[in-house]
Amino acid sequence: MSPRRNRPRGRSLPSGSRNEGAGERYGLEHTETWRGEDWVVRGITGSAAGKHYRCPGCDQEIPPGVPHVVAWPAHGAVDDRRHWHRACWNARDRRAARTRRSRDAPRY
Repeated sequence: MSPRRNRPRGRSLPSGSRNEGAGERYGLEHTETWRGEDWVVRGITGSAAGKHYRCPGCDQEIPPGVPHVVAWPAHGAVDDRRHWHRACWNARDRRAARTRRSRDAPRY
């Protein structure tokens, strides 16, 4: 006996309902609008993440082997790519810029 299939065969969406309003999707890469600008967003798997990165959302390090998101402006250069934690990218509108204080600075 052969194992059963988990995915249906030959099933496709009608041509008019394919990713309406979600931006263009090509594999793991898609386009999102943020602050009036189009951003290309690509999900990176844990096995593909091989370097240390600094997340601009929380200013914490993303160690190798942790899945995360790479985002850059659609009309930007390669140097404009930023690596974000997935949760930080999803909460980017709710996060404010963190002020850096020294250890003994007052908190008011």
